[in-house]
Amino acid sequence: MPTPVLMPQMGESIAEGTIVRWIKKVGDAVDRDEPLFEISTDKVDAEIPAPAAGVLTEIKVKEGETVAVNSVVATIGTSSEVSEQEPEAPPAPPPGAPSGDAVVPADVVDQPQEKAATPQRKTNGRAANASKPVEDDSRKQRSSPLVRRIARDNDVDISQIHGSGLGGRVTKNDILGYIETGIRDPGPGARENLESPGSRTPDPGSRVEIKPLSVMRKKIAEHMVMSRRTSAHVHSVFHVNFSTVERIRQQRKAEFEQSGVKLTYMAFIAKAAVSALRKFPIVNASLDGDSVIYKKDINLGIAVALESGLIVPVIKHADEKNLLGLSRAIADIANRARSKQLKPEEVHDGTFTITNPGQFGSQFGMPIINQPQVAILGIGTIEKRPIVIDDAIAIRTMAYLTLGYDHRLVDGATGDQFMAEIKEQIEHFDAERL
Repeated sequence: MPTPVLMPQMGESIAEGTIVRWIKKVGDAVDRDEPLFEISTDKVDAEIPAPAAGVLTEIKVKEGETVAVNSVVATIGTSSEVSEQEPEAPPAPPPGAPSGDAVVPADVVDQPQEKAATPQRKTNGRAANASKPVEDDSRKQRSSPLVRRIARDNDVDISQIHGSGLGGRVTKNDILGYIETGIRDPGPGARENLESPGSRTPDPGSRVEIKPLSVMRKKIAEHMVMSRRTSAHVHSVFHVNFSTVERIRQQRKAEFEQSGVKLTYMAFIAKAAVSALRKFPIVNASLDGDSVIYKKDINLGIAVALESGLIVPVIKHADEKNLLGLSRAIADIANRARSKQLKPEEVHDGTFTITNPGQFGSQFGMPIINQPQVAILGIGTIEKRPIVIDDAIAIRTMAYLTLGYDHRLVDGATGDQFMAEIKEQIEHFDAERL
């Protein structure tokens, strides 16, 4: 019996995915869990494994196309079921239209079609709506299911929006911007000037190189703009002393290396974050309309930088792991994220995110919340600095930690108390908790 291959949902807020590359072709034999195709979303680029062993008998979605999650993108069956995928034949020309390779001006070609349609409208009321299914299909091709749902919920006609995506595709950013402004879209040229006032077409002869955004970069852009529109962002920055952590790390790193993992600062920070989330469960919650959803599990998202963007795999039940377990989990998801080996469930259900721009030397940043979470922790570079201790200047290992949080749900006092708890946990880290 043929096995359908579905577009996986790579995150709870993800409604669609783009086929970047087919690793297998029609007729190729595949093993269960063997990489079959590569997808891109705003959260992850990933190779998707085959759900069953057999032969790839049909590919329903071409490279570069975007479809809703759980859509059937291919079929796995037996070699006898392989069908030749012929290119679609062009539609038959209407009666009276020129045939063959004749070259006719566009206005001449269009004219008979308009005249032929006019009598139909007069003699048959149903004929006037004959083109509506075609228009609906066209709109579906130019937008994702998520965009169409937003349009339906807000009573917006997608055909009135000039999309900024590939081929005029209406993106989430386009429709949210349209709804927010509450005005009719002025058209492609005016839209470009409104959205990018500093952007101009390069002059002929300018020394520039123009490249399209990658699928992942587009998705990240849409997700970040949506997050800024959704959450009331506030940031608190704390200066934290890592000297105790550094001492423990130097004492125990050889022991951890014998277990096959490096003892990094990130593991200590994750452990401190887990303790603070237990004490302040509101920071581990999410907001759904007028309801607060308190998450009983602590699932840490760890941002991983790639050449093409940033992805956030999730460590499930992080509160059940000791320092060695967290170290192993962080190293594992980071390595598999970079090699595109993450599974769909490993980017689902994150409740709190940690991002580490400090690894590149940043003192601190103001991270954007990873929806639908309500907070994100940013780590600045960890280095030795002069500080004042008991009216004397001393050298200590220090770093700035920044909490970005949603002020709709988390008050400033709560955000600062949460960060004070993390600071306390790091500066007085108990070696017995290893």
